[in-house]
Amino acid sequence: MTKLKLGPITDDKPVKITVELPATLHRDLAAYAAVLARETGQPAADPVKLIVPMLERFIATDRGFAKARRATAYQSQST
Repeated sequence: MTKLKLGPITDDKPVKITVELPATLHRDLAAYAAVLARETGQPAADPVKLIVPMLERFIATDRGFAKARRATAYQSQST
């Protein structure tokens, strides 16, 4: 079984935005959605629905961002 960074996609109220993606990235998202569907036993998600959880996961695991965010929060509390 493949260990993916994303789990099942939750159904949440969407906010509409417009984003242009390179065709290669869209193909990769579609392929990821297919693998995720096989791994979770759920139907394949629309590749666009992967963008938010991927961004959330990226931000949650970016140590540099977390450190900078903590430093900013600390500076805000100090003033």
